[in-house]
Amino acid sequence: MDVLVFIDKLDDLVHNAKAVPLTDQVRIDREEIYEILDQMRATIPDEIKQARWIVKERQEMLAEAKRECDRMLGEAREQAIREASQTEIVKLAERQAQEIIDDARRQARETKLEMEDWADSILSTLEVNLEKFLTAVRRGRERLHERSQETVVAGIGAGSENEHH
Repeated sequence: MDVLVFIDKLDDLVHNAKAVPLTDQVRIDREEIYEILDQMRATIPDEIKQARWIVKERQEMLAEAKRECDRMLGEAREQAIREASQTEIVKLAERQAQEIIDDARRQARETKLEMEDWADSILSTLEVNLEKFLTAVRRGRERLHERSQETVVAGIGAGSENEHH
């Protein structure tokens, strides 16, 4: 389950909590809060594990692209050496080797950029979710503060009415 769902549950719990008369406090079922917090603790590590997995996958793919590039460069060099017996063949081999090297570098560069874009996209999604999480937490705290202020104002108003009667 998404952490944001749990944050919304906490927000609703605080928002719908009954005020304790003559105080700036509200009544909230402690067990409900503990249950939601336990579920959040279980969910957040999964999201962090997923982000770490994405970074690890990206690193492995980049390493594989480098190994493939090195292999292709080695093949190009070996091919150039084998064909070096004649001047014209040597020139052809050098051109082909350079094309293979350029192609391998281009492919490695493209693969690296694609993997970085992919990892950035996943991390961006995680960042957005974390920002929503923080926004929901702030909103819950603001609502709780507003309720506290309403209770204090109601208590002051009730106190001044009692003085006039």
